[in-house]
Amino acid sequence: MRGLSPWACDPARSRGRLYPEERTALRGPRDEYQRDRDRVIHSIPFRRLRHKTQVFIAPDGDHFRVRLTHSLEVAQIGRTIARALGLNEDLTEALCLAHDIGHPPFGHSGEDALKAATAHAGGFDHNAHTLRVLMRIEKPYPRFDGLNLTWETLEGLAKHNGPVDHPTWAMADANAAFPLDLGSWPSLEAQVAAVADDIAYDNHDIDDGLRAGLLDREQILSVPLVARGWRAAQERYPDISERRLLSELVRSQIGLMVNDLIAETRRRIRETGVETVEDVRAAGQALVGFSHAMRAEERELKRFMYRELYHHERQLEAARAAGTIIAGLFDAYASEPSRLPEGWRETLPGDEPERSRHIADFIAGMTDRYAIARYRELVGELELPEGF
Repeated sequence: MRGLSPWACDPARSRGRLYPEERTALRGPRDEYQRDRDRVIHSIPFRRLRHKTQVFIAPDGDHFRVRLTHSLEVAQIGRTIARALGLNEDLTEALCLAHDIGHPPFGHSGEDALKAATAHAGGFDHNAHTLRVLMRIEKPYPRFDGLNLTWETLEGLAKHNGPVDHPTWAMADANAAFPLDLGSWPSLEAQVAAVADDIAYDNHDIDDGLRAGLLDREQILSVPLVARGWRAAQERYPDISERRLLSELVRSQIGLMVNDLIAETRRRIRETGVETVEDVRAAGQALVGFSHAMRAEERELKRFMYRELYHHERQLEAARAAGTIIAGLFDAYASEPSRLPEGWRETLPGDEPERSRHIADFIAGMTDRYAIARYRELVGELELPEGF
């Protein structure tokens, strides 16, 4: 491994795992964070991301991104940033790969519907559910539930967006099992994973929106950041097709954001005098971030994407259908638990709110296509809008 900065997480100094494990040569010469990354990659929830929504619900086209490809792209960006800053690349990659594992089918539309269906039981939050999946629901090992990830990986997943002042019930449950210091700032590796996520979807969703015909070139060029990148791409490649030029725009825009982030993060580290991981957690602010100018431009891009893509009428129509499917599934399983698969039926709690949370756990693990199939089986036919 390349030399680590003094403020990077060192696997040799990890706070360990909830369940102590004996090291064995049979598992290869990997350190603790490498093991975490590999456990995520080999997990069933990670594989299910292949058929979970990123922007477009259950897309027909093979070229659209899904949660799995998005997570891989986030990991590539995060790894690049971590390397430049002397951070632990393996921990960063583990966090990037695992950050969306708690998403239910149909993306944020599915999450909103599941949150509403379980309001009486404390609601649903995909970030907290990621911890629930990785600490309780998955059971691939003989001696403990969950993947038994290191404290640093679980902490980063809990707090990659910053301190958690008001934990949901699922987050509080995870914290009670393995205290994660929810009130402090997370490691720089976790902060990198959070911004890498933003960089990935800010830019790749433009690509998918154009491919789907929900955005066009003139629309995206109304955003100053994009327009500037387009002019620069035209100057470099004046004779190539628009489609190829758009691909170059997305790549160069990612590079612009990454370079800005690295320079600004180095400045913050230098000016705050951070010297250790403990200093990072006690800094009282995010140390990984864009410069003021880039942050303003990135926010303007986000506002455009919400207005023109995420809240496009076709997307809203698909979101309404997704909500109908999730609500219908929850009602079907809650009214007749015998419809649950055998393993889930046998472990169904008898009392609330655990009973409803158990049903939500099952639904959250579904892929888009599985949820649609189960709805048709249990509830009935549903006319799906264009895009399903």
